[in-house]
Amino acid sequence: MSTLTARPVLADLFGSNEGSALRVKQIVLVLAGIAVIAISAKIRIPMWPVPMSMGTFAVLTIGAAYGPRLGLATVLGYLAIGALGFNVFAGSSAEQYGLAYMMGGTGGYLVGYALAALALGAFARAGWDRSIGKLAAALFAGNAIIYIPGLLWLGVLYGWDKPILAWGLTPFLAGDALKLVLAVMLIPAVWKLVGDARR
Repeated sequence: MSTLTARPVLADLFGSNEGSALRVKQIVLVLAGIAVIAISAKIRIPMWPVPMSMGTFAVLTIGAAYGPRLGLATVLGYLAIGALGFNVFAGSSAEQYGLAYMMGGTGGYLVGYALAALALGAFARAGWDRSIGKLAAALFAGNAIIYIPGLLWLGVLYGWDKPILAWGLTPFLAGDALKLVLAVMLIPAVWKLVGDARR
């Protein structure tokens, strides 16, 4: 039985969408997605005022390409691997990793990753990944969904008297704008390339 309950996302266009072959495809996609997020998180592009990591770009594009359930499963798998102590986060290292790292300043943003992947997947299921304007709005919302728990957690952790926005928001806005533009160009271009074969 097909799992397509709304409009297809990019992941639906490849391989089977029924039976055991679908399960195999989903496992492969989740593992590949975890690897892509982990690698992207470690990519540091020099930029002012702070280097740009590609982790959020990977999370948002995977959410849009995979749909809500598979996108969420992929991000939760990534977080689980990080919680086990693997060095997969942007700021984790051999000295700082696992749950201790996740409970630090980036913890709220990691929660936001899961929520944003879910949201982008839902937007994609509604067909927003086909339109540049709608996709831009969805990606903007996804970025906000990452920032809200991230900033709230920073405030709880360090105190609301600290410059929370200067620490956790404003230095990253320029990089996020570039990543949004890249994703807006990439996802509809892939749709144009493969065609709406299963619309």
